Parts: sequence; structure tokens; C-alpha cells
Amino acid sequence: MHLLRIYDCLCDATRLRLLNLLAEQALCVCHLEAALKLPQARISRHLAYLRRNGLVTAAQQGPWRVYALAEPAPAALRANLSCLQDARATEPQFAQDLERLAHLATKLDCGCATPDVPRRKILRLTRR
Repeated sequence: MHLLRIYDCLCDATRLRLLNLLAEQALCVCHLEAALKLPQARISRHLAYLRRNGLVTAAQQGPWRVYALAEPAPAALRANLSCLQDARATEPQFAQDLERLAHLATKLDCGCATPDVPRRKILRLTRR
């Protein structure tokens, strides 16, 4: 039944966009909000859904929560994320989200960097 939960999570456009970004790197809600151009409440609701179903994890870093894909990711999720990466060429929304994330390095300073994840590392990661 775990496979059904994964596919249930994948049948929403916002959750697919979130997983597309989280497949690149761990991100805080403010980065996801800015990259997807969606309200924080909507992002958080979908992240909570993904978390409840075991697809993402959240780590508290000071007052911020940083989300990442669950490790180890279930095989069905890995296979579908591979399809998502292939879809970047045909689905412009996925590519646009990644472009916006890359441009955040110079425009967004939420302060979510910690001693474990210094700001320069976040900047370097968002340039991908």
C-alpha cells in the first residue's frame, strides 16, 4: 500500500513542483515559496502532506524548517523523480521553478543559514 500513498502524493501539481525542487537540494519554506511563487500556507500544507506520507523530512534549524527528500527514498519515488527530471525538457513549469531557485541566490536572504549550513553554501547550492 506504500506505492498507493506515493502515487496519491504525485497526483497534485504543487506537490510535483515541490518534489522537483527538493530533488535538487534541501530547502526552507521561504526558498520554496519564492521559487514557486505560491503563498507560504499553500506550500506548508503540501509539505505537511508529503511529510505525513514519508516522502520528505523536515529538520529544524533555529526558527526555520529545512525540507529534504526522505532518505532512503522509496524505489517508486526515485523512479518517478527520474521521470520528473526527464519532464523538465517538455514541461516548462519545472524548468522555470528551477531557474527561479537559481536566481534566489542574489535576491533572497531569509537568514535560514546556520553554522552547519553557512549562507555561502546555500548561495552555492541555489546557483545550480
